[in-house]
Amino acid sequence: MLNLSNSETDGNVNFSKFKAYSTIVNRNMHRLLSKILLGTSIFLLILLFFPWTQTIESKGYVTTLRPGQRPQTIQSPIPGRIEEWYVREGDYVEKGDTILRISEVKNEYFDPLLIERTGDQIASKSNSVKAYEQKTEALKNQLASARKERILKLEQTRNKLKQAKLKIVSDSISLKAAEVNLDIAIRQYDRIKELYEEGLKSRLDYETKQSKLQETQAKVIDLESKLLTSKNELLNARMEINRIEAEYANKISKIESDISSTVSTKFDTEAQVSKLENSLSNYEIRRGLYFVRAPQDGYINKAIISGIGETFKEGEKLVNIMPKGYEIAVETYVDPIDLPLIGIGDHVRVQFDGWPAIVFSGWPNASYGTYGSEVVAIENFISDNGKYRILLAPDPDSEHEWPDALRVGSGARTLALLEDVPIWYEIWRKLNGFPPNYYPKTQQKEAGEKAK
Repeated sequence: MLNLSNSETDGNVNFSKFKAYSTIVNRNMHRLLSKILLGTSIFLLILLFFPWTQTIESKGYVTTLRPGQRPQTIQSPIPGRIEEWYVREGDYVEKGDTILRISEVKNEYFDPLLIERTGDQIASKSNSVKAYEQKTEALKNQLASARKERILKLEQTRNKLKQAKLKIVSDSISLKAAEVNLDIAIRQYDRIKELYEEGLKSRLDYETKQSKLQETQAKVIDLESKLLTSKNELLNARMEINRIEAEYANKISKIESDISSTVSTKFDTEAQVSKLENSLSNYEIRRGLYFVRAPQDGYINKAIISGIGETFKEGEKLVNIMPKGYEIAVETYVDPIDLPLIGIGDHVRVQFDGWPAIVFSGWPNASYGTYGSEVVAIENFISDNGKYRILLAPDPDSEHEWPDALRVGSGARTLALLEDVPIWYEIWRKLNGFPPNYYPKTQQKEAGEKAK
């Protein structure tokens, strides 16, 4: 309220009875508050020089150390229809136990005697192969006989050729002898004729020589005819040799062609047998796929396709199974800027969801409820979330073992321990967005030992 009057009221009003007045006027309270503020400022200033352990914080989840121990889905390599379930969700199954039975949905496999009929086809084709083998052997025997017969025929014809040559020689000699006799007969005839004309020889002698001359001339002509016949026989023998060679060449070629055709058909039949055997093996394996079995010991988590009579495609997920035995690990992700600071064997503190913990990221020694781990794998390619995947395994030298009740898929928070720096430096680094300090592995191991 404004004091517009010239009159004074201080002397008439007792302000001491008012609590607010006594609080304001009391100077001891001012001094105490000043001391508290001064002490707090000094404490905060000293606190800025306290050591602070730099950490890389990230989130992840519990997984398994080996890929074969992680939850998996069971698929069927063939399409089908669900006929019967043999397990319930949550049941424990051993490797090879039957989980469900399926039936065919493709009409080419509906025949219940498909395997038996395919076996009959294989037997028939196998008998055909044997028949072709026997036919090949018979043709080979024919080929051998034809070759032997050709040799004998050629030898026989060559002998005839030699005989024709020898007969030509013989006829030529006989012809020469006959021609000599003809010359003698001509000279004798000429002398007898002269003597007969002179009257020194009788007509009988003359006619006898004339008859002998004619006989000699007839013999020469006959021998010339025989010589020509022998030459024709020689030509015929040569032509016979050529004919035999051509005939048996065609015959042998035909037999060889039949052998090749038979062998080719046999090979084609063997290929058909192999194809049928392959089909038979596929049918037998396919029949074994009608029962979906557990690939390893584990627990049935969830039936993805559950209805009786429900159809599915090949490779479609049917049921989810969790292996019985597994080694727990933690899968976490770090930013690319922090990746160079982490290496194989580095120590990391892990806090699991559901387990009480008091965590001071800067003072790991004062934290409670965290567990020791070490880096066992670092992904070399960035993940879809823009971070790098890191796999953590339990630290064998840790003071506490990981909880036995951990389940795959539960959440986890990780703290990778780095260098010890003053608090003021850490605040300055955070405000400027600088990455943590990098230091040698020996110092990092010492930092991990301090955390324990």
